[in-house]
Amino acid sequence: MSQAPVQDRMIALAGLAQALTQVRRLAENGQADVRAMDGVLTGVFQLDPASTDDVYGNTATIRPGLIRMREQLRKESRDPQFPKLVMGVMALERSYSRDADAQRALRTGLTQLAAQSTGQSPTQPATLSALADLYVKHISPLKPKVMVQGNPHYLNQPSVVVEIRALLLAALRSAVLWRQLGGSSLDFLLQRKRMTDSVEHLLQRS
Repeated sequence: MSQAPVQDRMIALAGLAQALTQVRRLAENGQADVRAMDGVLTGVFQLDPASTDDVYGNTATIRPGLIRMREQLRKESRDPQFPKLVMGVMALERSYSRDADAQRALRTGLTQLAAQSTGQSPTQPATLSALADLYVKHISPLKPKVMVQGNPHYLNQPSVVVEIRALLLAALRSAVLWRQLGGSSLDFLLQRKRMTDSVEHLLQRS
């Protein structure tokens, strides 16, 4: 994919925001919105998409992420950890995109998992566990590490850790798509109004 309209890039960012919003919920409360998780985890298996619709389906799927992006662009969010997570995943994407071995290994793992879990929801425990394992094997060794802050009571629960790792993989997938579509950190400085207008338009459609 080459430079794409800002609307497509905002769809990718909404996927990123939706995944990381659920990471924050898990880290603080130990529970996530299953439907919101499903909306972004499905896209992890779309390895060669022709469009953003191939990754997320329709915009209704990522409506929670669009709402979160609107809050961020309007500077209405009160969660100081969220933007740190976003920047952490974006930095990880740069490392991942320069590591051909990690890309090949992850693609192989996802292809095998997709064949094994055909017809199953990605939020099934077995699929979540397999996605988390792929994150540990192929993404965790990369630098910088994404640090998730939250309530130790929940962060020490194995099931919560599995869901967080799976969602971080989904967030990375969205960050890769955003970059492939021509996204840049400069967008937040130079195109904030266009980005905000695009999110509003997408929300009206969803």
